[in-house]
Amino acid sequence: MQGSFFKKKFDQYFLKDKNIAKKIVKNLSFQDYNTVVEIGPGLGMLTRYLFFLCKKIFLIEIDEKLIFFLKKNFSIPKNQIIHQDFLKWNPEEINLKNFALIGNFPYGISSKILFHILKYNQYIPECIGMFQKELVERILSHEGGSRYGILSVLVQSFYDVKYLFTVQKHVFYPIPNVKSAVISLKRKKLEILCNKDLLFICVKMAFNKKRKILKNALQYFKDIPNFYDIPFLNKRAEQLSIKEFLQLTKEIEIRK
Repeated sequence: MQGSFFKKKFDQYFLKDKNIAKKIVKNLSFQDYNTVVEIGPGLGMLTRYLFFLCKKIFLIEIDEKLIFFLKKNFSIPKNQIIHQDFLKWNPEEINLKNFALIGNFPYGISSKILFHILKYNQYIPECIGMFQKELVERILSHEGGSRYGILSVLVQSFYDVKYLFTVQKHVFYPIPNVKSAVISLKRKKLEILCNKDLLFICVKMAFNKKRKILKNALQYFKDIPNFYDIPFLNKRAEQLSIKEFLQLTKEIEIRK
């Protein structure tokens, strides 16, 4: 059945293994929330298990053909099955302000999905997601590591990340060329002490010129008072810990 629904343009890989689907869903903690939003439910492999656990479930699916399938096969209120690109979805439009996310995320837009999650992190205490294994290794990386970068710093600034398990290629249709991994993101209890938007700017600037020391990579801020007195400017982006990036951003913020 998966073959008749497959569309390459949506980067679709349908999970076939029921045991893995159950295992993914069981990692939801339901701590401080009772609503779950599933991204890209496809043929409902995760949905069928979420349906019995959640008080309220929303499905966000970009493929119109799959929307029809989901409405036909699941007794979920029609207004909770949303035909939309998740990257354009704003939970505030439906007054949804405390929910978990779950999904087998399309490899091609996984980074963009993570940035969208971070945009609304104040509403999302938890996320259980399947990603390309290589991307997961980047998310979990720390300073000094070869994979340490923008996603590592930003995701770990807002969430505690835990590697749950690896998923082999053969459990999907069609079979992808890469391994997958499931991780959990649990929002940190303490909020960051610097401006969120400024943190994004600083981290992206630093890693976009990661061969340069920060004094040169962050020249955009050179005219703020006492810029050259800011700590860490003689280091490169890959040498700064997440805590130091937060401190660096705060130092810039108080000088602006």
